[in-house]
Amino acid sequence: MNEKLKQIAKNIRINIIKSITEAKSGHPGGSLSIVDILTVLYFEKLNIDPIKFNDENRDRFVLSKGHSAPALYATLAERGYFEKNDLMSLRKFGSKLQGHPDMKKVAGVDMSTGSLGQGLSAANGMALAGKLDSKDYMVYTILGDGEIQEGQIWEAVMTASHYKLDNLIAFVDLNGLQIDGS
Repeated sequence: MNEKLKQIAKNIRINIIKSITEAKSGHPGGSLSIVDILTVLYFEKLNIDPIKFNDENRDRFVLSKGHSAPALYATLAERGYFEKNDLMSLRKFGSKLQGHPDMKKVAGVDMSTGSLGQGLSAANGMALAGKLDSKDYMVYTILGDGEIQEGQIWEAVMTASHYKLDNLIAFVDLNGLQIDGS
């Protein structure tokens, strides 16, 4: 990672810690462990524009491990989707930035997530729709290493293979953090 991206990642990490501290709740480990992936995606790879965040030809991103929303929010703020000051409203009553991402309230969120194991299925749907509509956008998703124990994930993996979804890239965040064991 070059120096520019390292500084962006550092800023994102600082804002994750600040927002979770201000909220007095959240998932710092799972959020911090995906910062490098999000930084490269949002600042090097994704075909996106914060001004035209609903462009039908944009690349898509699904945060399957939705409880790591503070990382996505800090990345979106750093990329210019909304003001960084908004991060201090994380998990507060009436805030658009709740514990899990909401695509109806937060610009740049392509899929509302929360129930672990469902994000890859949603990403499959987006990728398949792109193929059926002859679009050339990519769909990216980050899965947690704990959530890949869910059966739905493996059904989604087989579906992606069956439909040859070569416009879909899934990352597994192998951070070893899980609520009840390794």
